[in-house]
Amino acid sequence: MEHRIVGPGPYRATKLWNETVELFRTRMPLRKHRCRFKSYECCFTAAEAVDWLHELLRNSQNFGPEVTRKQTIQLLKKFLKNHVIEDIKGKWGQEDFEDNRHLYRFPPSSPLKPYPKKPPYQKDVIKFPEWNDPPPGTSQENIPVRPIVMNSEMWFKRHSIAIGEVPACRLVHRRQLTEANVEDIWKSMTLSYLQKILGLDSLEEVLNVKLVNSKFIIHNVYSVSKQGVVILDDKSKELPHWVLSAMKCLANWPNCSDWKQPMYLGFEKDVFKTIADYYGHLKEPLLTFHLFDAFVSVLGLLQKEKMAIEAFQICCLLLPPENRRKLQLLMRMMARICLNEEMPPLCDGFGTRTLMVQTFSRCILCSKDEVDLDELLAARLVTFLMDNYQEILKVPLALQTSIEERVAHLRRVQIKYPGADMDITLSAPSFCRQISPEEFEHQRAYGSQEPLAALLEEVIADAKLSKKEKKKKLKQFQKSYPEVYQERFPTPESEALLFPEKPKPKPQLFMWALRKPFQPFQRTRSFRM
Repeated sequence: MEHRIVGPGPYRATKLWNETVELFRTRMPLRKHRCRFKSYECCFTAAEAVDWLHELLRNSQNFGPEVTRKQTIQLLKKFLKNHVIEDIKGKWGQEDFEDNRHLYRFPPSSPLKPYPKKPPYQKDVIKFPEWNDPPPGTSQENIPVRPIVMNSEMWFKRHSIAIGEVPACRLVHRRQLTEANVEDIWKSMTLSYLQKILGLDSLEEVLNVKLVNSKFIIHNVYSVSKQGVVILDDKSKELPHWVLSAMKCLANWPNCSDWKQPMYLGFEKDVFKTIADYYGHLKEPLLTFHLFDAFVSVLGLLQKEKMAIEAFQICCLLLPPENRRKLQLLMRMMARICLNEEMPPLCDGFGTRTLMVQTFSRCILCSKDEVDLDELLAARLVTFLMDNYQEILKVPLALQTSIEERVAHLRRVQIKYPGADMDITLSAPSFCRQISPEEFEHQRAYGSQEPLAALLEEVIADAKLSKKEKKKKLKQFQKSYPEVYQERFPTPESEALLFPEKPKPKPQLFMWALRKPFQPFQRTRSFRM
């Protein structure tokens, strides 16, 4: 009698409904009953159904032990309305199910709820600005694409840093990011983080991304107090003063030194009722209608507590700031009341924790359209929030740091080196295929050497280079790629053939060299008579 764990994903509430219906129909014990002097085969009483289904839901990891008998009765009322069960006379369609000895049975067929059909989705949520994005309003359809030609000069300019020389460079400032660009980056990266945690191909079926307001995300991250509570710019959206005072009264009961003791018995119950009435009359739940499917999907991660907390952190960032503030104050009050041993009982029929969950679950999470399991799902979520509200309602530091670094990178200047044409439009990368280890070793050994060998031959054949420049570049190539160079010039003789020595000219003979060796001066006879 165990539920199959339904993980995160679209239509999770519908999947849970169908799973519960199938288990109830196939495993609910049936037997013979008598009613008004008649015998009925294969049926059960309302009380038996409540007992069995209550035990099933409490032992299910999809719902948890917090499920009450009252919630089980509400679910059986929906079973009767949707013709999952019928009374012994075949009547159904109304929610008049009660916890008594009335007899019910299963109809011959029980229709499961179909999954709604939605249009195809796109995997790319939002494209945020890149380095080379053109300014808004420009088109790239007619921009000519210049092919990359890797000659020896460009290659050495591109690899000059690795070889040891740093050429001259110029700084190129990226176009300034607008406020709209920054907001798009925050929205895109936040939704991408959520999609990654949930392990989904797209968020389209659990969240309408068009309704996500990037201004809410930024406000919820930066406009917070020292305690981490959101600070609102519009004070008209604050909690009424009397509600906030009532919440402080119960949250600090009786720890406040200047707090005056109540003047009558049951004062704390009236204060609690005041708070419950205010939250119960909200027009929309605190987690909003359009985020219902997203939060229900995250409930599928509760078995992985750390991942569930991270997903709830991101989902709560998507809330309007006034909703997030009300949720923070409410969860803090609920947690403090449950932990306060000096708090008098607020209800005679329920424990304090159960009362908190039953009272506020529907004002925190519910669907705009009637969802058959929304009460159970809301109770499950509120229970998890109460146990982890301090972590869940914190700003996820890893996400904030990642986005801030991304924005800073896009605002940073770009360095361009001569010959390294970064404006060239490259073709889109193709998909990868798996290869064998032998093929990988072959490609590693020979795949990169062939173009390098061709480049070496181009340097050798370049007639525009002087002998000195060519020797310098060959020496640089030998230092960077010795294996390719060794294969081309296996011996010093083969390298010497590239630069043949010119024949040495014969020394010129001077007239004085033909004379006799130097002899000391001898005085000659004078020609004078």
